[in-house]
Parts: sequence; structure tokens; C-alpha cells
Amino acid sequence: MDHLQSMRVFVKVADLGSFARAASAMDISNAVATRHVADLESRLGTRLLNRTTRSLSLTESGQVYLERARQILDELEDVEQMVVARNHEPVGTLRIVAPVVFGLHNLAPVLQSYTQRYPKVVPDLTLVDRQVDLVEEGFDVGVVITRQMRSASIVTRRLTTGCMVVCATPSYLEKHGVPTHPDHLSEHPSLSLPAEYWGDERVFTGPDGEVRVRPANIIVANNTEMLRQFAMLGMGIAILPSYLIGSDIARGKLVRLLSDYRLPQVEINIAYPSRRHLPAKVRTFIDHLVEYFSQSPDTTLGEQWASQGGLGQPVDVHVETHAEHSDANNGPTLAPRLQRSPRPRVVVPSPL
Repeated sequence: MDHLQSMRVFVKVADLGSFARAASAMDISNAVATRHVADLESRLGTRLLNRTTRSLSLTESGQVYLERARQILDELEDVEQMVVARNHEPVGTLRIVAPVVFGLHNLAPVLQSYTQRYPKVVPDLTLVDRQVDLVEEGFDVGVVITRQMRSASIVTRRLTTGCMVVCATPSYLEKHGVPTHPDHLSEHPSLSLPAEYWGDERVFTGPDGEVRVRPANIIVANNTEMLRQFAMLGMGIAILPSYLIGSDIARGKLVRLLSDYRLPQVEINIAYPSRRHLPAKVRTFIDHLVEYFSQSPDTTLGEQWASQGGLGQPVDVHVETHAEHSDANNGPTLAPRLQRSPRPRVVVPSPL
């Protein structure tokens, strides 16, 4: 008899506790169901079921066999459905969630190329700046940055990494001075993300090892584009993602600070609910997103910044100390002056 079919019959009998109920569920006769189990026991050389006129129970060998048989049948079903799913064209609504600024700067070209390849899928994109439970909120996939997700039942795949950059406007630095060490940041007004995103401290790594700084926050916002606008107004010093401020630094509207020190890289992942069979629309979008970032020149943006010193070469910021600069009539100046070397050609990486 068919070995796999005998295994299926045995599992069904064990689950339902009756040959008659198992036979009915599988649309076979009671006699055929009995023969399948008897053939299985004969082949294994051991009894799997204890039979009485009123009940069935598993023997010790039957319990061991049942557990493994279920795993084998589940895996077989997985393989069969996976092959079938690959032949199905992705269709339907695809619910996607992503952080606001990252989505605005990165997802339009991804979705354009995806919908061109799979025109029967309709992306439904939600941009939020908060922690998201993909399962509870019904999202198919989510782009998540570091800890912006909250669910134990998800799977993640890394897309890329990015850098956080300390920056301020030239006018702010001329007025308040240029910090040359992370410790100096506590003396400047800070434009910051909420503590639940990155904690109360900023951890830098530089020539003198690890430096921990607690910023003097004057404004806290959960949106990096809003913090960028505050920084552009000269309200303080901000730590912002490289993809957001690259063009501002290239045009000289913002100055990159503390280039000898690195902040922890930001890891960007694609997350999706863990399930045995992913719908074709979800599987193809995940593969498309991973492929897009693997082919993008900024995939290792964090490594590029580390090796190139940021956006090409950073502005050479020189601060004249009181001892270096004084006024003939009024004595030493009250604030350091910002001097900038002739600007080199700047290479701006694509958005993350």
C-alpha cells in the first residue's frame, strides 16, 4: 500500500480517535483505513495503537511515530504549496507600512518598478513614525528601522544600513561655536528624536574610544524631517540620517560636525508576519525590495561614509580660539569664528 497514504490515515485516526471517523473524513471505507494502519504496523514491526471495543490509544511507539509523521506531512505540504504558489501570479492589495521620512525618500521608485512587474498588485502604503505591530494592525510587510517594531511573531531581512550625522547651519556655528568633541554637544541646544527611539544618551566612537553624551534637548520630535527644518532655521545641533541631509551638506546649507567620530549605524529591515505560506504578493515584494537595495549604489552607505569621511570630503571647519583671534580695539572676540576652506567637489550618495 502507499506508504504516505498509510501515514496520513494513521495520523487522522490518532487525531479523531476512531477508524470510522477517520475513514469518513478521508472518504474511504472503514476496512481500507484499518488495512492502512495494519500495513504500517507490519512494516514497522511494532504496534502503534492499542485497540479495544470501545476506544483507541497510542502506544509509546505510536506517540513517537505520530509526532514525526506530522512533521513529515507538514513539510511535504509546505513544499507542494510553495511550488504551487510560485506558479500563481501575485494579485490583490498589499498593505505596507514604513517610517515617514524613509518612505518619502525611498519607496516611490521601488513601488514604481514593482507595480510595473506585477500590475495586478495594488500597494496600500501607510507612513507612520511610531512602533508598529504588523500582525495586530494587519500589515503584510513593514520597513522597520532598528527598534521601530513590536511583535514576536515576525521575520526580518536586512535591506541596508545608514549613518546618523551631527550637523548644524553655518550661521548657528558662527554664532555659537563649533563643537570639536562629542562632550561639547551638552553645551549646545539639541534637536532630538524621542528617547524611546535612541535612548537618553548618544554613543560616539572615535580616536579616544567610546564617548557617551546626554544632549541638552530644546526640541523633541518624532519626525526627522521636522528636526531637519528646525536645524535649517539655526535652532541648534541635530543628529539626522545621511539620506535626509546629504543634499543640504552638498549645497553648504548644513555643516557636518565631528567627522572623526561615528554614531551607531542604523539598520533598515523588511519585516513580515511569520507564516508557513506567504502569499505570492508578499513574497514577490520582499524579494523585489531586497533586490532593489542590493543593486543600489548606496546599499552600504554606512561603510561608504566610514571610508570616505561622509559626503565626499567634509567641510574643513576651523575655529579661531580667543588666543588666535582678537580685535585691535575691543580685545578678544566673544565667540569663535567659523572658517570654511574652498569647497571640494562633493559626491552625494543616493537616498537609503
